[in-house]
Amino acid sequence: MKRKLSQEETSTLINLLNVRFEANKVRHKGIEWSDVQAKLADNVDKLWSINAMEQTGGEPDVVGYDKNTNQYLFFDCCAESPKGRRSICYDHEALEARKENKPSDSAIGMAKDMGITLLTEAQYRTLQTLGKFDLKTSSWVQTPNEIRQLGGAVFCDRRYDTVFLYHNGAESYYAARGFRGMVSI
Repeated sequence: MKRKLSQEETSTLINLLNVRFEANKVRHKGIEWSDVQAKLADNVDKLWSINAMEQTGGEPDVVGYDKNTNQYLFFDCCAESPKGRRSICYDHEALEARKENKPSDSAIGMAKDMGITLLTEAQYRTLQTLGKFDLKTSSWVQTPNEIRQLGGAVFCDRRYDTVFLYHNGAESYYAARGFRGMVSI
C-alpha cells in the first residue's frame, strides 16, 4: 500500500486542512496555523494518515496541542461517525469470531492500516466539548482490556445533549456505528 502522498495530493490536503482550521477556530484556540503547517511539513509520513482520515469521511482537524510531546492532535471532526468506517466490529478477534454475516473489517484493524488510533473515552468527551457529534450515529472507542477479555467493547454517542458510554459484544456491528480516530504530529 502506498504510504506517501504526491506533491499535488499533499498541497490539496494542506489547503483543505487550512480552510477547515480557519472555519473552526473554536476547536483550537491559541493555536496558529503557521505552527501546524510547519509541523505537517516536518512529518510528511503522518500526512498519509490524515489523508486516510479525510478519504474515509473523518474531516480531521486540530483539536489541541500537547506541550509535553510538542505535538498537535488531529481528531475526526465530522458531524457523524465517518461514513467510510461504519458497519464494522471492534477488532480482528471479534471479526474472526463471527461465523456468519462478517463485516468487511474491524475498527482496530482499519485504524492500524490508516496509521491512526481510536479515540479514548476521555478524548471522545473532549471532542464533544468542541461541538455536537454523533447525534445519529455512534463510535467505537478504545476498550479497557478487562472488558475486551470478557468479549465486550465500548462505544459512545451523544443524545439528549449528553455523551453516553455503552457496551456491546465486540463482534457486533451496525450501519450507524463506526469509529473516530486521532493522529498526533
